[in-house]
Amino acid sequence: MTLLSSVKADSGGAPFMPPSIEDFFPPVVLLANTPFALNRLELIRIIVVIALVLFLWLGTRRMKLVPGRGQVLVEFLLTFPRKNIVLDTLGEKDGRRFMPLIMTIFFVTLGMNLTGVVPGLQLAGTSVVGIPLIQALIAFVMFIYAGVRKFGVGGYLKKTLFLPGVPWPLYILLTPVEIISTFIVRPVTLVLRLLMNLIAGHMLLALCWAATEFFFLTLLAHGDFLGLMGIGTFGFGIVFFGLELFVAILQAYVFAILTAIYIQLSLADEH
Repeated sequence: MTLLSSVKADSGGAPFMPPSIEDFFPPVVLLANTPFALNRLELIRIIVVIALVLFLWLGTRRMKLVPGRGQVLVEFLLTFPRKNIVLDTLGEKDGRRFMPLIMTIFFVTLGMNLTGVVPGLQLAGTSVVGIPLIQALIAFVMFIYAGVRKFGVGGYLKKTLFLPGVPWPLYILLTPVEIISTFIVRPVTLVLRLLMNLIAGHMLLALCWAATEFFFLTLLAHGDFLGLMGIGTFGFGIVFFGLELFVAILQAYVFAILTAIYIQLSLADEH
């Protein structure tokens, strides 16, 4: 029993219920006992996809030469990943080829991440491994495709696994390292970096809000002045909210730009 649980148990009220890993596996809330059963996390993912489609469709269907406020916002949101992630990394020619993929990864990751700080949702669509894994596999396939398309299978493997200018005996050591780095570490780190950040953020936020509710509505409401500690947990909750908002945006940027960098490395000529 935790300290907070024991405090409330002594005063005769309900114990403090901290967040747990079960938060990421909510019960079915729609179409139960059917192959199409949906829980809260799956509904959140569907909502994000619908919201993204509507936002991009409504925001771009009537573009004007003199933009209004809404069009300025849409243009900024589209221009930022286009220029700072795609074109700055891949250049104009290759950037245009891979722009739809990378921008889709960016916006889907961003939308899924932001649901972790939206009141009423409060669970990121990327906080369970499915979405990060699928997107990492797409990035993995695309950077291999890019290299094979340009150099052929043999040329791509030679360029990737056998570094030029290295004495051949060192390939015994370096080639296995390159295999692990390129074909295992890259996709695995894409998944884990995104997943672990979103899990940690949810747990911190949920702990702060649960503790605040416990202190104010359970302890202080029953005359226990220990409940004033809720002021501190509420303050920490605001801080972590801002931090989690920043992390949600940053991780979408990191995932997209690493995808672009991996494609660029596959396309780079030997020197």
